[in-house]
Amino acid sequence: MSMNAPVPVLLVDDLPANLLALEGLLQRDDLVLLKAQSGEEALELLLQNDVALALLDVQMPGMDGFELAEIMRGSERTRHVPIIFVTAGSSDRQRRFRGYEAGAVDFIAKPIEPHVLRSKADVFFDLYCQRRQIATQCDELAASAVALRDADRAKDQFLAVLAHELRNPVAALMSGLDLLNRQRAPEQAEMIRGQMERMLFHLARLVEDLLDVSRISEGKISLKTGRIELKDVLLSAIEASRHNIDAAGHRLNVDMPSSAVWLEVDYTRLAQVVANLLNNAAKYTPAGGDIGLFAAADENWVEIRVSDNGVGIPADMQARIFEIFTQVENHRARAQGGLGIGLALVRRLVLLHGGSISVASEGQGKGSTFTVRLPTMRGQGEDIEQAPAVPKG
Repeated sequence: MSMNAPVPVLLVDDLPANLLALEGLLQRDDLVLLKAQSGEEALELLLQNDVALALLDVQMPGMDGFELAEIMRGSERTRHVPIIFVTAGSSDRQRRFRGYEAGAVDFIAKPIEPHVLRSKADVFFDLYCQRRQIATQCDELAASAVALRDADRAKDQFLAVLAHELRNPVAALMSGLDLLNRQRAPEQAEMIRGQMERMLFHLARLVEDLLDVSRISEGKISLKTGRIELKDVLLSAIEASRHNIDAAGHRLNVDMPSSAVWLEVDYTRLAQVVANLLNNAAKYTPAGGDIGLFAAADENWVEIRVSDNGVGIPADMQARIFEIFTQVENHRARAQGGLGIGLALVRRLVLLHGGSISVASEGQGKGSTFTVRLPTMRGQGEDIEQAPAVPKG
């Protein structure tokens, strides 16, 4: 229940006029007044509502106020509801003793003094609001504790993967140095140096991805935006990922807008986003697969889609695939040294550009489609000849 929700109060009296009088005395915007003319009707309301206070008439035909209070105290749901008896009869010691024994916290005699009723009722309304606030905070703390445990578990899994992935290139570099120290033939030495260069490049990419995620998380990365033509960004991304696509024998199908589409973006970072998606498609698609790069734009948005007919993403993982430290368990064999932070980095870069990213997959073995949406520049068709040159590199 929301902490700002109205406070429910139960009013029980067999006479409609008395109920109307109680309602008039307690009427407030932050209260919900539940009215019952019998004990049975009151019990039905208590089954449906958690009330802050019950004002019970003592003298009612059938089930009187004392009997109703005893039933309430015998139920786990209602045993803690404060009860104030409202009585027009004499309140001798024996009568009061029975009332307190039944679970009452107070008595109010008729005719009711308005300020007495309000001041006593306000105490229980405040207590109810405090209990509700504490319950809400407990729920939030419990949810936070679960989230922290999940994050800690994911972090531990990530660190295990990180240690494994960093150990491989380091071991390869150490082995290469050992071989070079044994004075191999020139052609063998050249081959070993080439392998070491590839391992160093891979190691540098892992470290750079880690640094990028850390910078974005700490708000230390800023975009160097400029007026950029979409086609140039896409061609740069294709060039950066072409080696991985060709190495696996994939077919790349490209569909771009025929007319210029101008964006206010960071050229390098947006090219990094698209290249990362293309590399992921190449990585998680069996050899000889199909990869698609589609782009379209209207007056306000550009949509970039990267699709493949690869291993796909299970439905239960699609909502979490952009979270840091997340990897699909049975995709690890195809990760090829990845740390599971690429899509988290992509998402954060897209959000920095004011855009959004989503994924669609029909499931295991049925491919995936990642869709990036970014705002276009207003008046993108005007003064194109004055646009600054697209940065390279």
